[in-house]
Amino acid sequence: MLRIAVPNKGSLSEPASAMLHEAGYRQRKDRRELVLVDAENEVEFFFLRPRDIAVYVGSGRLDIGITGRDLLLDSGSQAEEIMQLGFAGSTFRYATRPGTAKDVSEFGGMTVATSFAGLVTKHLADNGVDAAVVHLDGAVETAIQLGVAEVIADVVETGTTLRNAGLEIIGKPILESEAVVIRRTGDPSDDPKVQQFLRRMQGVLVARRYVMMDYDIRVEQVERAVALTPGLESPTVSPLHHEGWVAVRSMVPAKDAQRIMDELYDLGARAILTTGIHACRL
Repeated sequence: MLRIAVPNKGSLSEPASAMLHEAGYRQRKDRRELVLVDAENEVEFFFLRPRDIAVYVGSGRLDIGITGRDLLLDSGSQAEEIMQLGFAGSTFRYATRPGTAKDVSEFGGMTVATSFAGLVTKHLADNGVDAAVVHLDGAVETAIQLGVAEVIADVVETGTTLRNAGLEIIGKPILESEAVVIRRTGDPSDDPKVQQFLRRMQGVLVARRYVMMDYDIRVEQVERAVALTPGLESPTVSPLHHEGWVAVRSMVPAKDAQRIMDELYDLGARAILTTGIHACRL
């Protein structure tokens, strides 16, 4: 069986399980379950702390896993990213009191508090900065107020929490993170079971981004309409019983669907319908 690590809690957990369910895999009904066997799909799921997943995958104990890019890089494990999953996006930034520093290059001799010591230590070294790194679990916003550090490095969404603590964001982002699929570094990329899993997950990503659009239009307007709905390869165009009309079917980006419907209507298209896509293979 393919052995897959899945986050058991936190912001990664529910979106990961939802995506796996959409991909056709069984998922646990009880949060206390630590192992779930999906015999029909020949997969065994292990529900682990998100921070530990890269360690298990990197050691070869599990085949692949779902975790955050920040957690993968912070772990220092022999694991690598093989697919982006498009959820749990976050930005990792430095912050300090106004006037302390303007850029990471000015952190020399200072102390940086963070929950991602491995990631920050490497980033400082890559930038040639000699600064101490203090590891803290949980929120680090108060580290400066309590005199533990002059700088913090943490996940930033809106920046409101940092501003409320009297801090300002410094320099460029350390990292743009999101949920990713990982495997052990050096493992073969053509494993049939892994490739099947990736195709299923890719199918979910595409199904979430696109809708199927159907409409009827006069023959003389087909080329202009098809230019609006080119599809992935090309749209399906079928003659209608009523002479001079055709039916067109094409996948279009969900975010653009309403605008495309408006433009098709202006071209003379009628019976314009959109339907959700539950699964696909490209």
